[in-house]
Amino acid sequence: MMEAYILEWLNLLLRWAHLIVGIAWIGSSFYFVWLDMNLNVPPRDPEDDAVAGDLWAVHGGGFYHAQKYKVAPGELPEPLHWFKWEAYTTWLTGFALLVLMYYVNADVYLVDKSVADLTGGQAIAISIGFIVASWVVYDLLCRTGLSDAWIGLVGFLFLVAAVYLLTDLFSGRGAYIQTGSMLGTIMVANVFMVIIPGQRELVEAKLRGEDPDPLPGIRGKQRSVHNNYITLPVLFVMLSPHYPMTYGHEYNWLLLIAIFIAGVLIRHFFNLRNQGKAEPLLLFIALVIIILAAFMAAPKSRAIPDRDVAPRAEQPVEPVSFAQVRQVIVQRCNNCHSIEPNHPTAPVAPNAVMFDTPEQIAQWAQRIHDRTVTTRTMPLANLTQMTDEERLLVARWYKTGAEIE
Repeated sequence: MMEAYILEWLNLLLRWAHLIVGIAWIGSSFYFVWLDMNLNVPPRDPEDDAVAGDLWAVHGGGFYHAQKYKVAPGELPEPLHWFKWEAYTTWLTGFALLVLMYYVNADVYLVDKSVADLTGGQAIAISIGFIVASWVVYDLLCRTGLSDAWIGLVGFLFLVAAVYLLTDLFSGRGAYIQTGSMLGTIMVANVFMVIIPGQRELVEAKLRGEDPDPLPGIRGKQRSVHNNYITLPVLFVMLSPHYPMTYGHEYNWLLLIAIFIAGVLIRHFFNLRNQGKAEPLLLFIALVIIILAAFMAAPKSRAIPDRDVAPRAEQPVEPVSFAQVRQVIVQRCNNCHSIEPNHPTAPVAPNAVMFDTPEQIAQWAQRIHDRTVTTRTMPLANLTQMTDEERLLVARWYKTGAEIE
């Protein structure tokens, strides 16, 4: 259990680090996109023909004057600040979390035998293959010379196909995290493979006393804008493990795509707003999509049809004794949800939810019903092999008042 406890602390510290560097990366990315869209073009008081635009701002008790050059200044200043490690460390901590949580425990978090009969090793290999393939496909698409609109459309269709396939291979939770890993990898690869090399070309040309080629900067700007639109869907995926009504739904792939579309529309609204072209209709459409997704994900038992819980509306539901339900919980849930859990992935009860006493079971009755009957996301990966008959017992117990006496 000490090994599991250490892994739990590593998980916590990595999540904290991932959040910190992610905020730094997203914050700087959003700021520079905002800055680029709010520049005065041409600058109001041009002092240098090489300047494409400028902007005055006030923040933190002081005034700032930012300038953007058409290609590069006549002479490189010292020091010249680069923005790259925020992106690199976000990916490194994220991949470390993926390994620690989803690869070390692939049989628990990636594999769902009711979805696909995979081994942990097979699931890891598929995961890495999808991550690599996502970047290759996206990068090749960007190099075709198509417009951003066509790149977005074709890329979106590839994403839909990938998400649909992933939900047929992995657990719902695993498929969502895998999608986020693929998109996050595309974002950081844009920085590492295109944006930073392009900036390096500009700097090296200036150091040689040459006029820089503007093409690397144009390519970098394109990839930066792509990253800007991907950000909100990736943030949703980071939050999704806490909300099983999304990844645990029968049409989880469709829910994820809907949220992806809403996130892109919200980001586009703010990008247009930054240019003084606000389109409230975009926010309205995004809100409608989210509401429809919420209705679609509304609690509905997929495991236990209502006719099994109550055969006829005029007849009362057949009561279930608490002793029967408690036996199911002890056998299928207490290995994790206990004051002394014995599952290798749970050094302590997840979220401090414990079912050791009747009172604790009653306290969490709704959660037990939601996770075992409505979404079927517990037991995790159904490792304890909870049967439909046992889920039926829980459903009937809950519907008759969840009594513990």
